[in-house]
Amino acid sequence: MNLLRKILRSPAASCGLVIILLLILCALFAPWLAGQDPNWQNAAARLLPPEQGHWLGTDAYGRDMLARLLYGTRPMLGMVLLVTAITLPLGLLIGILSGYYGGWTERVLMRFTDVVMSMPRLILAFAFVAMLGPGLINGALALALTTWPAYARQARTEIQKLRNSDYLSAAEMLGIRGFRLMWGHILPLCLPSAIVRLALDLAGIILAAAGLGFLGLGARPPMAEWGAMIADGMQVIFDQWWIAAIPGAAILLSSLAFNLLGDGLRDILESDHD
Repeated sequence: MNLLRKILRSPAASCGLVIILLLILCALFAPWLAGQDPNWQNAAARLLPPEQGHWLGTDAYGRDMLARLLYGTRPMLGMVLLVTAITLPLGLLIGILSGYYGGWTERVLMRFTDVVMSMPRLILAFAFVAMLGPGLINGALALALTTWPAYARQARTEIQKLRNSDYLSAAEMLGIRGFRLMWGHILPLCLPSAIVRLALDLAGIILAAAGLGFLGLGARPPMAEWGAMIADGMQVIFDQWWIAAIPGAAILLSSLAFNLLGDGLRDILESDHD
């Protein structure tokens, strides 16, 4: 509750949180908000401009853009949840193990981390998806496998500062060692900064996921996905510009929301340290 109060006092964090909550509500209540099937094609209503009955117009297949935009929040948020569920535990686990044990454990894990970090993240993600095949889960797995090294290095740096601290020494004197020490005492110290970094990184992950969808490597058709919607709109960008502009604006708004939340959380964390 104390953290929630601080978020609500921060203009950036509160604005970002409100937008994210609205996106979640759109994803949950998309069938009721859209009012029609996002995949239903009507050849007689192709490329209509925004008007009554189709408030955001229709695409080249006569599908309602508002319905597809609302349903498109589902794969976007699903991608965010999957990447978070893989990236955060994996990065923190490798970082904490290497920072706590040191020695050969640290050398092996950090050299492996350096190898992954040395590769261009987006190109590596495209290569993973090309090998695994297109799909929402494969796209999330590819992005997660190329995102975790930054969290591992950050956690390892923080653990190195704490390794010889009085706090950990006191815990070890009480008989708290190994997994219990890492889970109950080290992880809570690393988690706040990792969450702030994740909130800032999610904006880039949304853009990367949209890039996968744009190239046909994301969610499989006919599922509504913002990157794929932009790709469809590029064919008629000069005449029916709204087909590409509307999902592009949705991607911009989503990325902005996570950036605002991350900036606000970072300011809150820095003020707590001060």
